[in-house]
Amino acid sequence: MTIVADSSRREELLCRRLEALRARVAETEVRAGRPPGSVTIVAVSKTQPPESVRTAFACGQRVFGENYVQEGVAKVEALSDLPLEWHFIGPIQSNKTRAIAEHFAWVHSVDRLKVAERLATQRPAALGPLQVLLQVNVSGEASKSGVAPAEVPALAQAVAALPGLRLRGLMCIPEPTSDEAVLCARFRMLRRCLEELRAQGLELDVLSMGMSGDFTLAIEEGATHVRLGTAIFGERKKP
Repeated sequence: MTIVADSSRREELLCRRLEALRARVAETEVRAGRPPGSVTIVAVSKTQPPESVRTAFACGQRVFGENYVQEGVAKVEALSDLPLEWHFIGPIQSNKTRAIAEHFAWVHSVDRLKVAERLATQRPAALGPLQVLLQVNVSGEASKSGVAPAEVPALAQAVAALPGLRLRGLMCIPEPTSDEAVLCARFRMLRRCLEELRAQGLELDVLSMGMSGDFTLAIEEGATHVRLGTAIFGERKKP
């Protein structure tokens, strides 16, 4: 009985968190003059067990993001009975592209043409095009993945021409800071990159930016997808 009660409490807490987040997203959409429902919550389920994803599904969540290939693939397979949309949002190693291409619907973190070419070649035709975002290093951190803003146009044109992929937009992870002005400037930079690509004729519609601590700022600057983990599942245990 204690186990059942604990499980029930966890489900109730998770549902309350999701409900509160949806309300905050909706409020921010209104404040920013955005259409209702224009922002998608990607529930970042890394290090969470499949049971937590099932609980989030029961609370109405359908879109989930994974950072680690092996863990993500195992979760996708364990939850194949649910109609979930899986996004890969972590760094991509060349030797892991096949697993990503075969198990995920979206990839947010493409930053090299070689990786994009491997994903295109390895994407099963029966699954349809893999939805792809380019990760942009908006903060210029040497330790962070992502293509430099100046190199985005050339990479975007090359990726857009690959079969098996559909280039949808851009993603960023700004440097950790409590300075809202800095965060807004980083998000604005990504939005301007997207606008420049559109001006060059690319049909792009996605800005993946904003996490649990800064997603309202990201929405105000144009985010269409926000990646929320801690705000939904609570503090993570280290894998």
